[in-house]
Amino acid sequence: MRIVHNPELSRYEVRIDGKVAGFTQYRRAPRTVDFTHTEVYPEFEGQGLGSKLAAGALDAVRAGGDRAVASCPFISTYIKRHPEYSDLVTTPERATGAGSGRVPSAN
Repeated sequence: MRIVHNPELSRYEVRIDGKVAGFTQYRRAPRTVDFTHTEVYPEFEGQGLGSKLAAGALDAVRAGGDRAVASCPFISTYIKRHPEYSDLVTTPERATGAGSGRVPSAN
């Protein structure tokens, strides 16, 4: 089992023996990764791959010095159950600077 970043498809994938078993899709903004959808294919369900995928993707966000938006219900629930990732979370408004009248900095 490996977690692989596939930037061409804007997603992190969980692979078993080289085969994609599931993915978590994201949208990028400056210094922010907004997770929008997570899916594990039916033939791979029940093996805890979704949790491993979430952890791997969030670890990659942390390693890149970015913040995460959990628009995806699965990722949101995972973070609530694993508070060690709560420091990564930002809101969509903070990520985009919406409502503040300013453009967020890239640092």
